Amino acid sequence: MFRVWGKIFQDNRMLKDMTVCNDTADTRTHKVFQALDDLCYEFDLSKPIWLDSNIREFQRHAKTRFHQDSFVDHIDFDYLEFHVIEED
Repeated sequence: MFRVWGKIFQDNRMLKDMTVCNDTADTRTHKVFQALDDLCYEFDLSKPIWLDSNIREFQRHAKTRFHQDSFVDHIDFDYLEFHVIEED
């Protein structure tokens, strides 16, 4: 089982959260991108851009935060946190 927890924060308070589960035989990279797509669809967001800082943080901790500079459109929250909570 591969699970990702997506959370939207504003002023250090969690506004929304969602867990995405994936049981497919895809690669980890495909599962990560599919989970991000699912979260953005559910939260009605444009897909964020993976900046170098996001990639490094995600490689180290399996967790990253997407701030305004990762989104093309304006967001009405501080950041989207993306965290892998379970892997096979």
